[in-house]
Amino acid sequence: MTPTQNIHCKNCNTEVHLNYCPNCAQPVKLKRINGHYVLHEIEHVLHFEKGILYTIRELVLRPGQSIRNFISENRSRLIKPIIFIIIASLIYTLASHFFHIDEPVLKAGQAENTATASIIKWIYGHLGYSNIIMGVFIAFWLKLFFRKYDYNFYEILILLCFAMGIGMLFFAFFVVLQGLTHVNLTMVRELVFFLYCAWAIGQFFDKKKVVNYVKALIAYLLGMVTFWFCALLLGQLIDQIIKH
Repeated sequence: MTPTQNIHCKNCNTEVHLNYCPNCAQPVKLKRINGHYVLHEIEHVLHFEKGILYTIRELVLRPGQSIRNFISENRSRLIKPIIFIIIASLIYTLASHFFHIDEPVLKAGQAENTATASIIKWIYGHLGYSNIIMGVFIAFWLKLFFRKYDYNFYEILILLCFAMGIGMLFFAFFVVLQGLTHVNLTMVRELVFFLYCAWAIGQFFDKKKVVNYVKALIAYLLGMVTFWFCALLLGQLIDQIIKH
Protein backbone atom coordinates (compact mmCIF):
# COMPACT_ATOMS: atom_id res chain seq x y z
CA MET A 1 0.00 0.00 0.00
CA THR A 2 1.41 3.40 -0.98
CA PRO A 3 1.11 6.53 1.21
CA THR A 4 -0.83 8.39 -1.56
CA GLN A 5 -3.80 6.06 -1.40
CA ASN A 6 -6.82 7.46 0.44
CA ILE A 7 -8.22 4.41 2.21
CA HIS A 8 -10.56 4.31 5.19
CA CYS A 9 -10.79 1.54 7.76
CA LYS A 10 -13.79 -0.72 7.14
CA ASN A 11 -14.23 -1.14 10.89
CA CYS A 12 -14.13 2.46 12.26
CA ASN A 13 -13.85 4.56 9.07
CA THR A 14 -10.54 6.17 10.17
CA GLU A 15 -8.23 7.20 7.33
CA VAL A 16 -5.44 4.65 6.95
CA HIS A 17 -2.02 5.29 5.41
CA LEU A 18 -0.27 2.01 6.29
CA ASN A 19 -1.26 -1.64 6.54
CA TYR A 20 -3.15 -1.30 9.86
CA CYS A 21 -5.68 1.20 11.15
CA PRO A 22 -4.04 3.59 13.67
CA ASN A 23 -7.29 3.75 15.66
CA CYS A 24 -8.49 0.15 16.02
CA ALA A 25 -5.58 -1.87 14.56
CA GLN A 26 -7.83 -3.51 11.98
CA PRO A 27 -5.74 -4.71 8.98
CA VAL A 28 -6.52 -2.99 5.70
CA LYS A 29 -6.67 -6.28 3.87
CA LEU A 30 -7.94 -9.35 5.69
CA LYS A 31 -6.34 -12.70 4.97
CA ARG A 32 -8.50 -15.28 3.23
CA ILE A 33 -10.16 -17.89 5.42
CA ASN A 34 -8.52 -21.23 4.70
CA GLY A 35 -7.46 -24.38 6.50
CA HIS A 36 -4.58 -22.64 8.24
CA TYR A 37 -6.92 -19.90 9.52
CA VAL A 38 -9.39 -22.44 10.95
CA LEU A 39 -6.62 -24.43 12.66
CA HIS A 40 -5.20 -21.20 14.11
CA GLU A 41 -8.60 -20.25 15.55
CA ILE A 42 -9.06 -23.70 17.13
CA GLU A 43 -5.55 -23.52 18.56
CA HIS A 44 -6.29 -20.05 19.94
CA VAL A 45 -9.43 -21.27 21.75
CA LEU A 46 -7.71 -24.34 23.19
CA HIS A 47 -4.44 -22.57 23.96
CA PHE A 48 -3.22 -23.77 27.34
CA GLU A 49 -1.96 -20.35 28.39
CA LYS A 50 -5.03 -18.23 27.68
CA GLY A 51 -7.73 -20.58 26.39
CA ILE A 52 -10.39 -22.89 27.71
CA LEU A 53 -7.95 -25.58 28.91
CA TYR A 54 -6.04 -23.04 30.98
CA THR A 55 -9.33 -21.66 32.33
CA ILE A 56 -10.53 -25.13 33.35
CA ARG A 57 -7.22 -25.95 35.02
CA GLU A 58 -7.16 -22.72 37.02
CA LEU A 59 -10.80 -22.98 38.06
CA VAL A 60 -10.38 -26.57 39.20
CA LEU A 61 -7.16 -26.00 41.16
CA ARG A 62 -7.62 -22.46 42.55
CA PRO A 63 -11.03 -21.04 41.65
CA GLY A 64 -11.18 -18.28 44.27
CA GLN A 65 -7.81 -16.75 43.42
CA SER A 66 -8.31 -17.12 39.66
CA ILE A 67 -11.71 -15.40 39.66
CA ARG A 68 -10.53 -12.61 41.98
CA ASN A 69 -7.59 -12.01 39.62
CA PHE A 70 -9.98 -11.90 36.66
CA ILE A 71 -12.20 -9.33 38.37
CA SER A 72 -9.54 -7.02 39.77
CA GLU A 73 -6.21 -7.61 37.95
CA ASN A 74 -6.07 -9.48 34.63
CA ARG A 75 -9.01 -10.29 32.34
CA SER A 76 -7.01 -11.63 29.43
CA ARG A 77 -5.92 -15.03 30.75
CA LEU A 78 -9.29 -16.66 31.43
CA ILE A 79 -11.90 -16.84 28.69
CA LYS A 80 -14.97 -14.65 29.08
CA PRO A 81 -17.32 -15.98 31.80
CA ILE A 82 -20.55 -15.78 29.78
CA ILE A 83 -18.94 -17.63 26.87
CA PHE A 84 -17.46 -20.16 29.29
CA ILE A 85 -20.76 -21.11 30.94
CA ILE A 86 -22.52 -21.36 27.58
CA ILE A 87 -19.77 -23.61 26.15
CA ALA A 88 -19.75 -25.78 29.30
CA SER A 89 -23.54 -26.09 29.25
CA LEU A 90 -23.45 -26.97 25.55
CA ILE A 91 -20.91 -29.73 26.24
CA TYR A 92 -23.18 -31.14 28.94
CA THR A 93 -26.24 -30.91 26.66
CA LEU A 94 -24.46 -32.76 23.84
CA ALA A 95 -23.25 -35.48 26.22
CA SER A 96 -26.70 -35.79 27.76
CA HIS A 97 -28.42 -36.06 24.37
CA PHE A 98 -25.86 -38.55 23.09
CA PHE A 99 -26.40 -40.89 26.04
CA HIS A 100 -30.14 -40.02 26.40
CA ILE A 101 -29.74 -39.09 30.07
CA ASP A 102 -32.39 -36.33 30.25
CA GLU A 103 -34.87 -37.96 27.87
CA PRO A 104 -37.44 -38.85 30.59
CA VAL A 105 -37.70 -35.19 31.65
CA LEU A 106 -37.99 -33.92 28.07
CA LYS A 107 -40.57 -36.57 27.14
CA ALA A 108 -42.62 -35.67 30.20
CA GLY A 109 -42.58 -32.06 29.06
CA GLN A 110 -43.76 -33.08 25.59
CA ALA A 111 -46.55 -35.20 27.02
CA GLU A 112 -48.11 -32.29 28.93
CA ASN A 113 -49.48 -29.42 26.88
CA THR A 114 -49.08 -26.78 29.61
CA ALA A 115 -47.04 -23.62 30.03
CA THR A 116 -45.35 -25.13 33.09
CA ALA A 117 -44.19 -28.15 31.10
CA SER A 118 -43.01 -25.89 28.26
CA ILE A 119 -40.96 -23.78 30.67
CA ILE A 120 -39.33 -26.89 32.19
CA LYS A 121 -38.57 -28.20 28.70
CA TRP A 122 -37.04 -24.84 27.72
CA ILE A 123 -34.86 -24.80 30.86
CA TYR A 124 -33.43 -28.25 30.13
CA GLY A 125 -33.11 -27.50 26.42
CA HIS A 126 -31.27 -24.20 26.92
CA LEU A 127 -29.06 -24.84 29.93
CA GLY A 128 -26.55 -22.16 29.03
CA TYR A 129 -29.12 -19.37 29.22
CA SER A 130 -30.99 -21.06 32.07
CA ASN A 131 -27.84 -21.19 34.19
CA ILE A 132 -27.22 -17.49 33.61
CA ILE A 133 -30.80 -16.69 34.69
CA MET A 134 -30.47 -19.01 37.69
CA GLY A 135 -27.19 -17.27 38.50
CA VAL A 136 -29.10 -14.00 38.95
CA PHE A 137 -31.19 -15.59 41.71
CA ILE A 138 -28.16 -17.21 43.36
CA ALA A 139 -26.20 -13.96 43.14
CA PHE A 140 -28.99 -12.20 45.05
CA TRP A 141 -28.63 -14.63 47.98
CA LEU A 142 -24.84 -14.53 47.86
CA LYS A 143 -24.89 -10.74 47.93
CA LEU A 144 -27.17 -10.95 50.98
CA PHE A 145 -25.06 -13.59 52.78
CA PHE A 146 -21.71 -11.95 51.96
CA ARG A 147 -22.80 -8.29 52.12
CA LYS A 148 -19.78 -7.26 54.22
CA TYR A 149 -17.45 -8.06 51.31
CA ASP A 150 -16.82 -5.32 48.75
CA TYR A 151 -18.14 -7.13 45.67
CA ASN A 152 -21.09 -5.86 43.69
CA PHE A 153 -23.91 -7.95 42.23
CA TYR A 154 -22.35 -8.21 38.77
CA GLU A 155 -18.97 -9.34 40.08
CA ILE A 156 -20.73 -12.09 42.05
CA LEU A 157 -22.57 -13.05 38.85
CA ILE A 158 -19.19 -13.41 37.08
CA LEU A 159 -18.04 -15.66 39.93
CA LEU A 160 -21.12 -17.84 39.41
CA CYS A 161 -20.63 -18.07 35.64
CA PHE A 162 -17.17 -19.54 36.19
CA ALA A 163 -18.20 -21.83 39.06
CA MET A 164 -21.36 -23.10 37.34
CA GLY A 165 -19.41 -23.60 34.12
CA ILE A 166 -17.01 -25.99 35.84
CA GLY A 167 -20.01 -27.60 37.54
CA MET A 168 -21.57 -28.30 34.13
CA LEU A 169 -18.31 -29.86 32.95
CA PHE A 170 -18.42 -32.15 36.00
CA PHE A 171 -22.00 -32.98 35.02
CA ALA A 172 -20.83 -33.83 31.48
CA PHE A 173 -18.06 -36.06 32.83
CA PHE A 174 -20.47 -38.08 34.98
CA VAL A 175 -23.00 -38.28 32.15
CA VAL A 176 -20.36 -39.85 29.90
CA LEU A 177 -19.32 -42.18 32.74
CA GLN A 178 -22.93 -43.14 33.36
CA GLY A 179 -23.53 -43.72 29.67
CA LEU A 180 -20.49 -46.01 29.40
CA THR A 181 -20.99 -47.95 32.65
CA HIS A 182 -24.83 -47.88 32.81
CA VAL A 183 -24.56 -47.05 36.52
CA ASN A 184 -26.91 -44.32 37.75
CA LEU A 185 -24.62 -41.49 38.89
CA THR A 186 -27.25 -38.74 39.14
CA MET A 187 -26.87 -38.28 42.89
CA VAL A 188 -23.06 -38.36 42.65
CA ARG A 189 -22.87 -35.71 39.91
CA GLU A 190 -25.28 -33.41 41.77
CA LEU A 191 -23.32 -33.81 45.00
CA VAL A 192 -20.02 -33.04 43.24
CA PHE A 193 -21.63 -30.05 41.52
CA PHE A 194 -22.91 -28.50 44.76
CA LEU A 195 -19.73 -29.23 46.72
CA TYR A 196 -17.52 -27.71 44.03
CA CYS A 197 -19.67 -24.56 43.74
CA ALA A 198 -19.69 -24.13 47.53
CA TRP A 199 -15.90 -24.65 47.62
CA ALA A 200 -15.25 -22.21 44.76
CA ILE A 201 -17.52 -19.52 46.22
CA GLY A 202 -16.09 -19.96 49.73
CA GLN A 203 -12.56 -19.67 48.36
CA PHE A 204 -13.50 -16.53 46.46
CA PHE A 205 -14.66 -14.65 49.54
CA ASP A 206 -12.20 -16.00 52.13
CA LYS A 207 -10.85 -19.55 51.96
CA LYS A 208 -9.70 -19.49 55.60
CA LYS A 209 -13.23 -19.18 57.01
CA VAL A 210 -15.09 -22.51 57.15
CA VAL A 211 -18.39 -20.71 57.65
CA ASN A 212 -18.05 -19.18 54.18
CA TYR A 213 -18.34 -22.60 52.55
CA VAL A 214 -21.50 -23.35 54.52
CA LYS A 215 -22.99 -19.95 53.67
CA ALA A 216 -22.06 -20.45 50.02
CA LEU A 217 -23.85 -23.82 49.87
CA ILE A 218 -26.97 -22.49 51.60
CA ALA A 219 -27.08 -19.41 49.35
CA TYR A 220 -26.63 -21.56 46.25
CA LEU A 221 -29.46 -23.90 47.25
CA LEU A 222 -31.74 -20.99 48.13
CA GLY A 223 -30.99 -19.42 44.74
CA MET A 224 -31.86 -22.64 42.93
CA VAL A 225 -35.08 -23.08 44.92
CA THR A 226 -36.07 -19.45 44.23
CA PHE A 227 -35.35 -19.88 40.51
CA TRP A 228 -37.47 -23.01 40.21
CA PHE A 229 -40.23 -21.53 42.36
CA CYS A 230 -40.46 -18.47 40.09
CA ALA A 231 -40.31 -20.61 36.93
CA LEU A 232 -43.11 -22.93 38.12
CA LEU A 233 -45.14 -20.00 39.44
CA LEU A 234 -44.86 -18.27 36.07
CA GLY A 235 -46.03 -21.45 34.34
CA GLN A 236 -49.00 -21.79 36.69
CA LEU A 237 -49.99 -18.15 36.18
CA ILE A 238 -49.86 -18.52 32.38
CA ASP A 239 -51.91 -21.74 32.57
CA GLN A 240 -54.52 -20.01 34.74
CA ILE A 241 -54.73 -17.05 32.34
CA ILE A 242 -55.13 -19.38 29.35
CA LYS A 243 -57.90 -21.35 31.09
CA HIS A 244 -59.87 -18.19 31.79
